[in-house]
Amino acid sequence: MQLTEFDFPFDPSLIADRPIHPRDQARLLLVPRGSGPYTHHQVKDLPSLLNPGDVLVVNDTKVIPARLWGYKVPGGGKLELLVVKQQDGDSWEVLIKGQVKKGQVISLGQHAQAVVVERSRERTMVRFTSDCPVHELIQKVGEVPLPPYIKRKPSLADRVDYQTVFARVEGAVAAPTAGLHFTPQLLEALDARGIHHASVTLHVGPGTFRPVTVLNIHDHHMDSEWFQVPDETAKIINKVKAEGRRVVAVGTTAVRSLEAAADEEGRVHPQNGETRLFITPGYKFRVVDALLTNFHWPRTTLIMLIAAFAGLDQARGAYEEAIKTAYRLYSYGDAMVVR
Repeated sequence: MQLTEFDFPFDPSLIADRPIHPRDQARLLLVPRGSGPYTHHQVKDLPSLLNPGDVLVVNDTKVIPARLWGYKVPGGGKLELLVVKQQDGDSWEVLIKGQVKKGQVISLGQHAQAVVVERSRERTMVRFTSDCPVHELIQKVGEVPLPPYIKRKPSLADRVDYQTVFARVEGAVAAPTAGLHFTPQLLEALDARGIHHASVTLHVGPGTFRPVTVLNIHDHHMDSEWFQVPDETAKIINKVKAEGRRVVAVGTTAVRSLEAAADEEGRVHPQNGETRLFITPGYKFRVVDALLTNFHWPRTTLIMLIAAFAGLDQARGAYEEAIKTAYRLYSYGDAMVVR
């Protein structure tokens, strides 16, 4: 398929730079899978839009304050670092804005520094030294890594707003945004209707949101991301499927985790490792029956997954409807549910 097929309608003026409060007051577009008319709701209406016995699968990854600021030693040039993932001990893969070479020392304050130990087209690695463990250092001096289209500095409120109520396992550099809409009150309402949830973990990396640039989308290479499907979640999903009930994925990361852990018959197995699963139109879904997701940037792998699940024309029509009716877009924006 050609990249131009994923030039979905998009209006940057509708990008939300802060979430609605309460978060379950966000708008929700109901999108029938394959074909059918769209209807408008709010996320708080989700219990009435799902069936008793459905199981939501959420991503319990927790965003770390992954954006660090430093200065070259010597020279003093300012640098921006985004920590991506820990490799071993004090060695981390990072993204760096600025010109650096292997061996460059970066000051992160009075009691911490990083040294570039690898700088290649594929990746940049640094080794941290500080008076405290690196995880503590990141919590002390790091900023919430808001997406670059949000043109403001992170605030203290973002430390709460850019986490889901499910956040438990530290490691993501971006939030699994569909989960941002849930509140304790919404979870209570879902439970009361007999709709419960299970968790997977996928540490969202920057590659998830990176636009695809190759003309033929099948030439695109996904970055690897660490994920885990616990034994208990696998058991729940397999029971749900055997009983003919539905699995509702909260976000594209939950979809990719479940589908990566499924065999040809659709049975989910406990998993712990890396995935590069790239879902495009034509993919045969083995596990997921419905999807809650936000509205994403054109030409991204996220759009391609949504098109694979809803149908390309149906997904494009949903975006046309959302733009026409001024839905708020992207991470802090509104949502759709495809079923």
